[in-house]
Order: sequence, then structure tokens, then C-alpha cells
Amino acid sequence: MTNQFQQDNLIGQSNALLEVLEHVSQIAPLSKPVLIIGERGTGKELIAERLHFLSARWDQSFIKLNCSSLSENLLESELFGHDAGAFTGANKKHQGRFERADGGSLFLDELANTSGLVQEKLLRVIEYGEFERVGGSKTVRTDVRLICAANEDLPTLAEAGEFRADLLDRLAFDVITLPPLRHRQEDIMTLAEYFAIGMARQLKHELFPGFSPRAIQQLMDHHWPGNIRELKNVVERSVYRNPETEAAITNIVVDPFASPYRPITRVKTRERQALASAHAPVTPSDTVSSCTKLANSDEISFPIDFKEHCEGLEVVLLKQALEAGQFNQKKTAELLNLSYHQLRGILKKYNLLDKT
Repeated sequence: MTNQFQQDNLIGQSNALLEVLEHVSQIAPLSKPVLIIGERGTGKELIAERLHFLSARWDQSFIKLNCSSLSENLLESELFGHDAGAFTGANKKHQGRFERADGGSLFLDELANTSGLVQEKLLRVIEYGEFERVGGSKTVRTDVRLICAANEDLPTLAEAGEFRADLLDRLAFDVITLPPLRHRQEDIMTLAEYFAIGMARQLKHELFPGFSPRAIQQLMDHHWPGNIRELKNVVERSVYRNPETEAAITNIVVDPFASPYRPITRVKTRERQALASAHAPVTPSDTVSSCTKLANSDEISFPIDFKEHCEGLEVVLLKQALEAGQFNQKKTAELLNLSYHQLRGILKKYNLLDKT
């Protein structure tokens, strides 16, 4: 058990971390739902694993799924399974994560990205311990300890009607909120040395010579928006790029993109990114229509970058729709004839989620 957690990097002596670990130890033995809230890279999945392995279910399955990586239909099928013939290509019965996690724990990351339909089915599983596979009529019973995670403020989403309040009530038997690395200053160098030694071993160096005072200052002064995941990448990169393996590291490579030759023009395949972000097709006629309406109100000086210009027009349209919908994402989605999750995907693409 100890080795597992050491490998998972749940190390440090800051009060903020120790309070979280104590909280985990208290709630772990109960088969109650738990919500883990934290910024990206703070270790939500590792805390979920700790909850499972400290529980009476430790010798049963620990199944995990990132809810943001699948469309609504695929997510429903992955969670609850499907019967043969449920849809085109469903040639045989498929066991979903709830069936596979029976007797153990199921960890759902990025919970805020689930649709209303999936949330409704999750609520039923939590309340009654049963569900039907997609395309099936037989009730399947399951005994699963549900652990969910999000990097968004779910109570605010629930107040705005963008997340089911009754599901949030059931999930939030207890909530573990993870501190960002910038609030764990005492742990930064402990973690940095741990990651550096591990990288030195991978590179088959005889020893890790340590960090210079300048490097330590760089590590301590950085804000760490990517938290522990970012720290790991930065430290391992710095060890790898250190030209003298027996000399202390003096240069911390925070930004791997830093280069005098870095291209500054923005070139993107807009249609493909819109499809990937929204998890649903966007027809060319919709895009052309939006661009045409906005372009008619502006004077355009040619030549222009067509794709970049259309992206700019799309942002203007999104901002106008958000204002018209009083910054309620559900209302805004209706105004644009999009689903809620399509809108969130597009807002995320243009870094507009924090503006709502």
C-alpha cells in the first residue's frame, strides 16, 4: 500500500496536503459517493485511487472513465453498456463500467461535461442501484461506490440550471477539495527532487546532483497553473536537458515552446477543431450564415486570412449571444440552436468559459 502511494506522488508535508489525506482516511471506509474538486493537475485521480484502496473494496475493481472524452451516446454506452442490436454496429452485448465495477469503485472524471440524460441515469443508479443497458429493457443491479471529480464549481452550475441539483445533492455526501500547488509551497522542492531522481534513473545517471540556488528560486517563484503535473514535466525536462550530468541543475525549462524562431501567426483548421470540441457536426451553411451576417456590418480590407477572420466573427457572435442570454449557457445554447454541450465545447475552444 505504501509503495503504491509513493509511486503515485502523494508526498509532501504541507498542512494543506496532510489535511486532505486525513479527510480521505475518514471517508474512505464508507461506501458513500464522494466528490473530488480541484484544478487540473492537482491529483484528483490519485485521491480517488486512495479512497478505493483504503476502503473495504480495495481487493475489488477500480474502474475509471473521463466523461469529457466521449460524446453523449458513447458515454451512455460506456457507463451503462448496451444490448446487441441497440444501434448500428452493436453486434453483441457490451458491459458498461457500472457492471464491470460491481462490488468495487467507479471513478468519473470531468463530471461537469455530462449531459442531462446521463445525469438522470446516474441519479437512478445512486438512488436504487439499478439501470438498463442502452437498447435493453432488463434491469441490471449493481453495487458500486461512485467517486466523481470536477475542476468546475458544480454548485454554481446547478444554480444556473446547467447541472442537476438533485444529482449534486446525492453525490456530495462529502466533498474533498484539493489545494493547488501554489498553496503547498513547502512541498514544491520535495516533489521536484522526487521527480528529478526518478528522471535521473530513467536516463541511467549515476546520481542526481541537485538544484542550484537559482533553479530553486525559479521553481519556488513559478505560479504552477498546471500544478503537480506541470511541475513533473518541468523538472523531468530540466534534468533531461542538463548538459553536465554531474553538475547541479541551473536552468529550469518552464516553457518548452520558448524559441526565437517560434511562429507567431495563428494557423488553425477551424472546421475540424469545432467538430472535435463540440462532439457534434457543424454544417458549413451555419458557419457561412453567421459569418455573412456579421461581415455585412463591417468594412473589410483585403487581403485577409479567411479562417482567422471567420474565427473572429464567431467570437463576436458568441459574445453577443451570451449577452442576449444573460450569460446563462443554457439560454445561449437555445439562442444559437446548439445543444448545451456543443456550446460549452465551442466556448472552451475560444477560452470563453470563464466569461460566463
